Amino acid sequence: MDTLSARWTRLEPHAVVVGPDDDRPRPAVILFHGCGGMRPHLPLYAEAAKAAGWRALIVDSYAPRGWSRAYALATVCSGLQLRGDKRAGDVLAALYGVSQREDVDASRIVLAGWSHGGWGIMEAMSAPRTPGTLGIQDPGKVPLTGVKSVYLCYPYIGIAALNRMRPWTHCPRTLAVISRTDHLTSVSNAERVHAMVRNCGADVETWIAEGTHAFDEPTSAPPMRHDPDLTAEAIRRFSALLADTAAAPPV
Repeated sequence: MDTLSARWTRLEPHAVVVGPDDDRPRPAVILFHGCGGMRPHLPLYAEAAKAAGWRALIVDSYAPRGWSRAYALATVCSGLQLRGDKRAGDVLAALYGVSQREDVDASRIVLAGWSHGGWGIMEAMSAPRTPGTLGIQDPGKVPLTGVKSVYLCYPYIGIAALNRMRPWTHCPRTLAVISRTDHLTSVSNAERVHAMVRNCGADVETWIAEGTHAFDEPTSAPPMRHDPDLTAEAIRRFSALLADTAAAPPV
């Protein structure tokens, strides 16, 4: 079982950092990939963050574990290992590490997750912070107060997400993208889960994208299908969330 520091030490060498070429403290968005691993659409969001004056860090959860994409597809996408509660350990560790960077404004951080990455974020937002939770010895060592917003892109909230209705302990502004024809969840299930988040006091905006799961990934593996127009709109909404978060007065 890792400490937050030890987990971040493993993750950091494989994190892709994108942002303005300076060392001034800037707001930061931390991006967590889906069960298929690092894919070509995530750098598009990172570049949009850079254009908005943010730092973006794409966290690879597989390279530090020595896992290939094929291995992850067979084991993580099937739910055999690294379920959302364990992935949440990566989320907290990344938040811990990124918050200590001198070029990051730790009071303005956004967590962004796609599918399995969104599952991990939701577990991190709702789990108790007792020692050993989420596979981390000291999960309470990193405060969530710096997380001002969350971006959930077709998060996994299917049958294996046992804690999907567990209230969040930290309730930041949230933009939740729902895919109309998502084969992993129904729209009604997604709306029910996001309503639960809204009930904890969070400002939750939902957008139903008229596409499949992973519509923004520039490859198509049926039943998933890439949609360039929806991708552009998703990135626009992502950028708008960053702009609103940066403009919001500090609490």
